[in-house]
Amino acid sequence: MNIYPENFEEKLNFNAIREHIVAKCLSPLGEELVFAMSFSSDYETVTTYLAQTHEFVQIIQSKMDFPTAYFLDMRHILIGVERDLSVWLSAEEVGDLVNSLETITSIVDFFVLSTTEAVYPELKKLADKVAVFPTILEEGGKLLDKTGQIRDNASRDLATIRKRKIEAEKDVVRSIQTALRSAQSQGLVAKDVPIDMRGGHFLIPVNASNKRKIKGVVRDSSGSGKTFFIEPETVVEASRRLHELENDERREIARLLTVFTNLVRGELMALMHAYGFMGAIDFIRAKALFAIRINGVMPSMKNRPHIYWHQAIHPLLDMMLRQENKRAEPLGIYLTEEHRILIISGVNAGGKSLCLKTTALLQYMLQCGILVPVGKNAEGGIFERLFLDIGDGQSLESSLSTYTSHLTHMRNILSYHDDRSLILIDEFGGGTEPQVGGAIAETLLERFNSKRSFGLITTHFQNLKRYAYQTEGVRNAAMLYDLVGMRPLYKLAIGTAGSAFAFEVARRIGLPEDVLLEASHKVVDVDLVLTDPLEGVVTEVVQDTVETVGVQIAEEIFTDIIIVDNALKNNTIRSLKKGDKVRVKGQQIVGILMEIQGSLGKVAFGELQSNIKMIRLELASD
Repeated sequence: MNIYPENFEEKLNFNAIREHIVAKCLSPLGEELVFAMSFSSDYETVTTYLAQTHEFVQIIQSKMDFPTAYFLDMRHILIGVERDLSVWLSAEEVGDLVNSLETITSIVDFFVLSTTEAVYPELKKLADKVAVFPTILEEGGKLLDKTGQIRDNASRDLATIRKRKIEAEKDVVRSIQTALRSAQSQGLVAKDVPIDMRGGHFLIPVNASNKRKIKGVVRDSSGSGKTFFIEPETVVEASRRLHELENDERREIARLLTVFTNLVRGELMALMHAYGFMGAIDFIRAKALFAIRINGVMPSMKNRPHIYWHQAIHPLLDMMLRQENKRAEPLGIYLTEEHRILIISGVNAGGKSLCLKTTALLQYMLQCGILVPVGKNAEGGIFERLFLDIGDGQSLESSLSTYTSHLTHMRNILSYHDDRSLILIDEFGGGTEPQVGGAIAETLLERFNSKRSFGLITTHFQNLKRYAYQTEGVRNAAMLYDLVGMRPLYKLAIGTAGSAFAFEVARRIGLPEDVLLEASHKVVDVDLVLTDPLEGVVTEVVQDTVETVGVQIAEEIFTDIIIVDNALKNNTIRSLKKGDKVRVKGQQIVGILMEIQGSLGKVAFGELQSNIKMIRLELASD
């Protein structure tokens, strides 16, 4: 199992990515490869596909004159020729074959030129394997003129036949004109009667009373029976000679096309490969054009599970927002050997699911050979398996509840996950009674971590945040929220647990203070989830250039969100009292001392309350 669940692509709307790439294709050759595009866990395959696309981006951006005419799919024609030895190519098919083979030759020449050889090495490797067909092109050029018609001099016999045919056509015209003048002079037809043409025959319209007075063949008559259309006897003989020459011409053309087709039959396997190459170029070009649209780049790739992305952007969201002159907020997403699993928390509708979907979609795109929108100096890796659990997964047909569906996913993930797996779970443990759901989620998290799996998991459960703080390989992260503006910032802060800010949000919208105070006393005491002291201050913007595995973080103060104090300041030593702003010694998050009960103090950190020994608390700066 490499991808789970089966509707992985549907959940991430990956088909929209395919559609955008298909729209850039020049032919069905490329379109087929877009629809056949799939996840690969082979490092060489993935890096080759990415490098090919990256090279083509350079071609487009350099505005070089790259051949794009006549990307024609001739494979079905070639297959028909192979299956039936009595079949020959039509003149139109020969023209299409010659034009498309000329394009293939031009593409091969483009990549083998000394000026491009070192610049596009992966594309050159593709071109080096492709045969060109000078004999077919030469013979096709002899057979067809620039308009796609069979040349008069395609053979000596054809030249003779066509010369005689021209003379025969003149004889027919002379004969019909002579016969018409004779009939007019005899008063058999009116002076202004025109020559008619029916069924390839020149005819004279004659009244029924005069039809026997003109020698010839009656070819047609009017519906009323009053007019007959006669081909004069002298014209019949001239037309017969012309028709014989036309038949001779058709036979000679068929012979010439058969000879050419037999030439093609001898190269069928190489020709099919050449059209496969044309399809690959069409596919790579379409991916490159899509990459330019989404600002996609090729990260520095590692042959191991690894995600080190600065300014990662969800491409579909960004394209949608750009139509409104907006941009998607970039994210810093980092999963390394040292910190393999991120536990993301924060306010509802704050972007946790978006962060997870961005990670899942970009990693899937990357391993399908598509360049991804991440910042400079980003690093990518290869995962053997991707597991996704997002959405409620409720099924009316199977009567599965949300939580039952969630547990089914967990069972399948447990059966296959390992140290080369990326596990992406939204609202981990949700859908059931919190204490039970949290306990099961924590146990599952322990299993994931014990096998050194990688993961990005969103949750509100405090025990998972505490686990991340206490456990090697697992790290907290928060989606930041502006309580002043009452809006999500869609920014990921790595190294700190997030808050749902239930009390703060309720206070901002005007819920009475006495209600909030009474509610705060009903909250069950929970252990405090602290900022990881090794991670420094809360992240707002991760620096573009990172030299070490540890994330270098730019400091930012978020008023009424999280108060950050990177350096502990010397405070006047005094006894703490109710209402003081306090912090745990050596930590950063500031809370309010709500009550003092002997040696314990009840401290509120947002909506979270925790009983902490007074000797562990210190006064925080304003």
